[in-house]
Amino acid sequence: VPLCAGEEVSFSGETVTARGAIRIEEAPPVPVMVAALGPAMLKAAAAELATGTITWMTGAKTLAEHTVPTLTAAAEAAGTGAVRVVATLPVAVTKDVDAARERAARVFAVYDQLPSYRAMLDREGAGGPADVAIVGDEATVRAEIERLRSAGVTDFVASEFSSDPAVIAETRALLKSLV
Repeated sequence: VPLCAGEEVSFSGETVTARGAIRIEEAPPVPVMVAALGPAMLKAAAAELATGTITWMTGAKTLAEHTVPTLTAAAEAAGTGAVRVVATLPVAVTKDVDAARERAARVFAVYDQLPSYRAMLDREGAGGPADVAIVGDEATVRAEIERLRSAGVTDFVASEFSSDPAVIAETRALLKSLV
């Protein structure tokens, strides 16, 4: 973080040594984001280390009730200003919702076993990753992405997960229309 703020850095570790500075006149500050899910890391992301967080496998309910309020309260307490919340979720525009959810369950199964992601899925009331994937026709996907915005998400990153070229094309077309 200090290097991105134009400060000199000096570090000497067991395998890495770094000394230097980056100074670009009139450059805006580089935003630093921290992947954070739990309360302690969210507080650090807002107040100590960064300007916000990047989430994965975290649904709209959890973002609205846990992530955004925790970040906002920490930023207000620290006086650091507005925070960014970047939400990343699997997305597929498709008419075959069952097949897409089955694929999401297979492709993202590991997140069901990792404690930090499992905790977010539990907060959401989700049985697994397939339950937080944004899947459906254009109207459904558009509405779910709008739910994220209403939850306080400032930036959304869609992770396509279909192997069907038609689904990929439809998903990309919808996402482009939302920009």
